[in-house]
Amino acid sequence: MCFAIALVVGIALPVAGCGGPEQAETGKGSLKVGMMTPSTGPAAEKGAAGGAGIMDAARYINEELGGVDGHPLEVVWRDSAYDMSKVVTIVKEFKDMGCLLFTTHSSAEMAAAQEIANRDGFPGMATYVSPVNYRPPQHIYAPLPDYADGWITFAEYYMKSIWKGTGKPKMALHLLANPTGRGAKDGVMAKANELGIEIVATEEHKATTVSEVESLTRIKAKNPDVLFIASTPAPTAVIIKNAKELGMWPNITIGVGHAALTSSLIELGGKDLVEGVYGDYPMVTWDDDVLGIAKAKEYAQKYNAKYYDTKNVDYLSTWTSTLIVREMLLKALKAVGYEVLAKGDAAAWKAVEEQGIQKLNGTTINGLIPSGVSYVAGDNRLSRSFKIFKITNGDIKAITGWTESPMVKYEDYDWFAKK
Repeated sequence: MCFAIALVVGIALPVAGCGGPEQAETGKGSLKVGMMTPSTGPAAEKGAAGGAGIMDAARYINEELGGVDGHPLEVVWRDSAYDMSKVVTIVKEFKDMGCLLFTTHSSAEMAAAQEIANRDGFPGMATYVSPVNYRPPQHIYAPLPDYADGWITFAEYYMKSIWKGTGKPKMALHLLANPTGRGAKDGVMAKANELGIEIVATEEHKATTVSEVESLTRIKAKNPDVLFIASTPAPTAVIIKNAKELGMWPNITIGVGHAALTSSLIELGGKDLVEGVYGDYPMVTWDDDVLGIAKAKEYAQKYNAKYYDTKNVDYLSTWTSTLIVREMLLKALKAVGYEVLAKGDAAAWKAVEEQGIQKLNGTTINGLIPSGVSYVAGDNRLSRSFKIFKITNGDIKAITGWTESPMVKYEDYDWFAKK
């Protein structure tokens, strides 16, 4: 399933074949970007909303913001189906079509894509990212902090505000068996001892899991104080359900990483089941009173009301990353001109990276990233702050202010990327 879409100022063009859309007579050529989401398959509860967020943000950019300095933003979208065997083929297609950069929705997609991207100097950005995607820094960037940052932020909050016992609290980990879960483990391995947390059990699961009773029985035997789940919404709902069946939940604390902290988790698990679950998240939400949210609400209500009605954060995440892409292209365009970018070749990629991505210097994207989107040499995360949230009465409510995540040089650890 694939289509490409170009949205020009005030006009939504008809969808064309996968080879690319027709161009309207605007007087200025388009700027082409490849974007993939897992809109079908085992992560569809995230990817379908993510794909909608991309397309609606592209409409907003072209209809109201004048594209990129008058040049239409042309999105070439592909559905990876969360099938990593398809990802490299999709990235090669993006390159062959003259895309200036590419994005993935997930860290797992980027893990499959990054070898060819780094080798060829084709800049990429993963909306949800793991340290293995961008450490050491090469050509892959992250609009948001990573899964390891999220675990560290949650662990610090747990030690400060939840843990009331003596000695070290016992934490168990349940990790999706890909960079989503293993990224959180990077943070654990780097910081658990420093934070005074004892890791008593580590289990992995697949995105397609339907029962984790066996693994949770092993965890229960370790008598943990807290269970941290680093996964996507569907497996997370299964794990919490099984934990309740085994009498573990709500008698322990459960925290989830930001890939799972979405309305889909509440829908899949039911609001009673997930009541009281904690999680980390690195963006504003539908409840924040900022211009960026107002525009997202307007477009979601018009084109994808179900994601507005459910306050879906995957829609918001790709809406935001698409607007960040515009900022990158705007800076590169002003620095080198359209003729350089129009070629969509290695020189254009280099210009986008060095004159676009690496020149970002604090834009908040109309309040969507309050800490600002900036490039810092040696750190390919473009924003670095989290809040802690708690699911309360069927809603995801912020319970802290923003906490900045410092850079960790994971590549300096001999275990990194080897587990």
